[in-house]
Order: sequence, then structure tokens, then C-alpha cells
Amino acid sequence: MKKELTPEQKADLRMKYEIAEELGLLDKITENGWKGLTSRESGRIGGIMGKRKRAQMQEGKNEKKADE
Repeated sequence: MKKELTPEQKADLRMKYEIAEELGLLDKITENGWKGLTSRESGRIGGIMGKRKRAQMQEGKNEKKADE
């Protein structure tokens, strides 16, 4: 039985699918699953996810400083 995803995991999964769609890989994933991607394609998705997460964290820090 699969565990329930945390809100953070759900957000990550949503972001992963959004990026895959932006890169034109969603059809490939739908047909073959994530294992059907090349390492280059998977790495590209992961790289973009990391970049966006860092930007979100930085944005959160900036908002926190503005509130002080």
C-alpha cells in the first residue's frame, strides 16, 4: 500500500509534471511512464525543478525580510 503524499511532495509532483509539459515530454511520460525518459530529459526536469525551488526559497526569504 502506498503512503499518502505530504503537501510538499504533492507540490513537487505537480511542479514535475508542469515542467515535463513545458518541455514537451508529457505525452512520452503518459505513454511510457517516467522510466521512458532518457537521463538527459530526466536531468533537465530535475535541474529546472531545483532552480525553481531555489527561486521560491529566495522569494520567501525576501518576503520575510520585508515583513520585519
